[in-house]
Amino acid sequence: MRRRPLLQGGSLVLLLGTAQIARGATIVAVRLWPAPDYTRVTIESDGQLASRQVLVPNPPRLAVDIDGIELNPALRELVAKVQADDPYIAGIRVGQNTPGTVRLVIDLKQPALPQVFTLPPVAAYQHRLVLDFHPMQAIDPLEALIAERLRDVQAGTAPPAPADPLGELIARQQGTGAAPSRGPDAARPPPAPATAAIAGEPRTDRLIIIALDPGHGGEDPGAVGPGGTREKDIVLQVAHRLRARINATTINGNPMRAFLTRDADFFVPLGVRVQKARRVQADLFVSIHADAFITPTARGASVFALSHGAASSAAAKWMADKENKADSVGGLNVRAPDAHVARALLDMSTAAQIRDSLKLAGVLLGEIGNVGRLHKRNVEQAGFAVLKAPDIPSVLVETAFISNPEEEAKLRSDAYQDELADALMRGISRYFAANPPLARNRPL
Repeated sequence: MRRRPLLQGGSLVLLLGTAQIARGATIVAVRLWPAPDYTRVTIESDGQLASRQVLVPNPPRLAVDIDGIELNPALRELVAKVQADDPYIAGIRVGQNTPGTVRLVIDLKQPALPQVFTLPPVAAYQHRLVLDFHPMQAIDPLEALIAERLRDVQAGTAPPAPADPLGELIARQQGTGAAPSRGPDAARPPPAPATAAIAGEPRTDRLIIIALDPGHGGEDPGAVGPGGTREKDIVLQVAHRLRARINATTINGNPMRAFLTRDADFFVPLGVRVQKARRVQADLFVSIHADAFITPTARGASVFALSHGAASSAAAKWMADKENKADSVGGLNVRAPDAHVARALLDMSTAAQIRDSLKLAGVLLGEIGNVGRLHKRNVEQAGFAVLKAPDIPSVLVETAFISNPEEEAKLRSDAYQDELADALMRGISRYFAANPPLARNRPL
């Protein structure tokens, strides 16, 4: 008997692979995470799934045959989960193609690069089949930052920074109206010399960039409080508040700009967070968290810097080990080329970076202690993977213990989030008052 063609009316251009898996799994949940960086579809089941995938170029769509399952209400929910503003997915069709095989057809708004992979059970998740849709040309975070800055300059809400390489590029784009070049050297303008000073010291007229890293996201909720509050939601809210303060601040005439490693609810691997911060030539990296402990009595904020050796305490080591598992929970495609590049960055940190990170951590801890309780009154150190940018002072802020009912309630309140954002802003300003930003001359 002849096999039915996988799709009618389109040339098949890419066979993405087949897994050899046992039959008989049941779909227990489906999730969809749209974002400008990429859109993720997750199909969770009680057993590992076998799938065959074919990409069709015209019109662009991905067909996925999942073997060994029957169509059930959980899988049908995918159809209604597609949002109108999804950058990549126009719609999803699902049906029982043959007995024991369900077919998904994912219609795309634009050509995309799909990655299809499976994840073993971890944390609260069972087996997952993941479909990621990436842009044909990866989004350049530096260009996105420049475009955002340029919009503010044109609107008259922010002054340009003409002596800074980024400011010069912004000024050129403003004058020509052209989009920033996507050539290999577009983000590598020649370094500008430091020329100006804070309180009589040499001063640098330049755009100061702070990378804000809201922890977790997407498939990785982070810690969950007794009232159901998710860490990933709270830290994104705090990051948005802090971004508004940074973007409205200047240091001795040098305008500041915040860059978020994620601006919505999607997963970003740890190494990619570091890559993004380096790509925009960030001056500081601040990762924001709200963790949980095994007992609800733990409370108070903490600030961490990187340690190349032993952690400063058993609790710091426990915290770093827990945070470093985010890739497993969030769902990292270990076969993707970018994953290997990102991992290569995680062993390059320097003694100078750790020294400067400790300075930043100290001032942040002091300011946070003015608005809330501290878990420890000294900066802690441990091997956090997300703090390993070799050339950017990097800290991780645990704003509070979301596992403590009282602190969970505070973290949910607008007033306390504002206090936290104000404290972090004061700490960043104090850091630059003592450590003026240097001219950008490091390679990307």
